[in-house]
Amino acid sequence: MDFKKMRPESLMMSHGYKPSLSEGAIKCPIFQTSTFVFNKAEEGKHFFEVAYGLKEQEEGEELGLIYSRLNNPDLEILENRLCLWDNAEDCAVFESGMSAISTAMLEFLAPGDLLLYSRPVYGGTDHFINHFLKKLGIHSIGFLAGESKEEIIRRIDESGLGHRLAMIHIETPANPTNALIDIELCAEIKKHYTTDEKPVVLSVDNTYMGPLWQHPLKHGADLVLYSATKYIGGHSDVIAGACLGSKASIGRIKGLRTFLGNMCGPWTGWLLMRSLETLKVRMEEQARNAVEVANYLKKHPKVERVYFLGLIPESGTAIEKEIYERQYLSPGAMISFDVKGGEKEAFTFLNNLKLIKLAVSLGSTESLAEHPCTMTHVDIAPEFKAALNISEKLVRLSVGVEYYGDIITDIEQALDKI
Repeated sequence: MDFKKMRPESLMMSHGYKPSLSEGAIKCPIFQTSTFVFNKAEEGKHFFEVAYGLKEQEEGEELGLIYSRLNNPDLEILENRLCLWDNAEDCAVFESGMSAISTAMLEFLAPGDLLLYSRPVYGGTDHFINHFLKKLGIHSIGFLAGESKEEIIRRIDESGLGHRLAMIHIETPANPTNALIDIELCAEIKKHYTTDEKPVVLSVDNTYMGPLWQHPLKHGADLVLYSATKYIGGHSDVIAGACLGSKASIGRIKGLRTFLGNMCGPWTGWLLMRSLETLKVRMEEQARNAVEVANYLKKHPKVERVYFLGLIPESGTAIEKEIYERQYLSPGAMISFDVKGGEKEAFTFLNNLKLIKLAVSLGSTESLAEHPCTMTHVDIAPEFKAALNISEKLVRLSVGVEYYGDIITDIEQALDKI
């Protein structure tokens, strides 16, 4: 049987794991150890030389383990399995999504460089870009969904920093409005500014779509980033992140990860491996539920507007329709909507939910609702919130795996309280 021809969901139970190395255990054990024993001093020398880039790993060579800050069986198997979904060469897992994003940015950006990024992005990412990176002397320019390549290039050129563009970071669909960013357009901008001396790196935060519904590497991205807390973990019981790409790029990121010490632990790795086994089943059910919920919301008299990818084919612009058809495999399970009114009405809705939990995060088995303007995106400047449709009336909903009729019933009774 040719395992290489199998689909990822079939390989999630076994790929990268050899039961014979673990007393025949059918599931990978938790390797709760800080260090690993070398058979000989020469072996330890070789492992360290490869780990620190002093020697190349030989083709087909299986390296041993050194120390859990560098490598651990749970993490290595997890990374191998994550690569299958995005068809990536390598993967690095982290203790959180923000540690994955921040490590990638710190590795490919230097003082004086320019970062181009889409807006809106997750609030933590926005803060890191506009506060922490700014302290390091790293410049940034934001752009909105729908802006043309020519408009973005003109703004970069007018800044006088085009020669210092080092990284493009986008989040698509955007959190929390589901705005679509064209990955291939960004890849063209990357190519426009890339030189032999200064290549530009394109990274895509794919958290909203998870590993199933969008594959950025196929559209010209260099790095794919996840908050693995969300769909990959999927049970609201683990915090983690992941970054995928070429061996060369991930090798650099793993090098910095080693010295920042922000890799995830073996317990986290084991939990994520458990969750990967049901990833497709969970995400498909969430997507089916989201379609039913969105169709209900768009007809409700107390709902002003619904932001959901599944509505693009019937109501989106020509540009949105083209991007959606080319880039996405599903509308996903994230919905945002404007209630009629403002913060008071949005809070009334949120405070009266019973089945749906009032909490941040997303992608878990339970449905979650939150208020982006005052919660996840509170740190964004008011003028930008207005431009990005992050208003006081906006509610974000992560649809879970409950029966969709019960989710709708809960939404209905909460909207009735407004």
